[in-house]
Amino acid sequence: MATYDTLGAAYARTRRPDPRIAAQLHAALGDVADVINVGAGTGSYEPVQTVLAVEPSRVMLAQRPSGSAPAVRAVAERLPLCDDAADAVMAVLTVHHWTDLAAGIRELRRVARRRIVILTWDQRIFRERFWLVREYLPEAAAFDDTRAVPTEQLADLLGGARREPVLVPHDCTDGFAAAYWRRPHAYLDPQVRAGISLLAQTGETVIAPGLARLADDVTTGRWHLRHADLLGLEAIDIGYRLLVADL
Repeated sequence: MATYDTLGAAYARTRRPDPRIAAQLHAALGDVADVINVGAGTGSYEPVQTVLAVEPSRVMLAQRPSGSAPAVRAVAERLPLCDDAADAVMAVLTVHHWTDLAAGIRELRRVARRRIVILTWDQRIFRERFWLVREYLPEAAAFDDTRAVPTEQLADLLGGARREPVLVPHDCTDGFAAAYWRRPHAYLDPQVRAGISLLAQTGETVIAPGLARLADDVTTGRWHLRHADLLGLEAIDIGYRLLVADL
C-alpha cells in the first residue's frame, strides 16, 4: 500500500499550492515544452506544460482536480515511460518517500531530456531553525533523520545540480511541515497534522506530550514572547531547497 493511501484522505484540504513557491518552481523549469510530475499527489505545482502525472496512491489520484493532466499509478523507481519522454521532470516533496532513491533518480534522468527539478529540504538546517521540532517535537525530528535525503547526495545522484533556497512565507497556503512557522496554533489542529507526513507518520501518541506543551505556551503567550523575533518576518529560510539539474 502506498504511504498516502492512509495519510492522504484529507490532503487537498490543507495542501493547496502556494503561488510564491509555484512561481519559483516554474521559473526553475524554464522554457521547457513538456513536463512529467513524479510523486505528483493531488497535482500541486503542476505547470500548464504538464503532460503526465505519476503517483502511487489511489487516494491521492482521486483528489486531483478536474482538468488536471493525465495521471498514471506508478512509482518513481519504475516509470512506465520511454527514454527521453519529456523536456523536464519535476518531483515536489516526494523523494523522502521513495523506497530506492538511487533507482528513482536514475529513472528521472532516463525520462528527462533537458532538466530535472526537485523540491526537498535540508534536514540539518530544518532541525536547527524550526522551533517546532527543536523545542517541542524532537521525536518527529528523529523520524525525519531516518528519511530525509541530504541535498549533497541528491546533487551527486543527479550528476550535479544547483541548489536554490525556497523561502516559506508567513501565510503559506501549502500546509507542509514548516508552513505554519508564524502560526503555532495551526499545529494543534488534527486536520492540519493529518496533511503533514512528518507528524502523521511519527504518530499522535508520540507527539502528544510536545503538543500539550505547545498548547500551553500558545495559551499563556510564552511562545509569542520566546519567538517575538519571528512575528515581524514575512518569510524565512527554514531549509527547503530546489535542486535544478540540467542534463
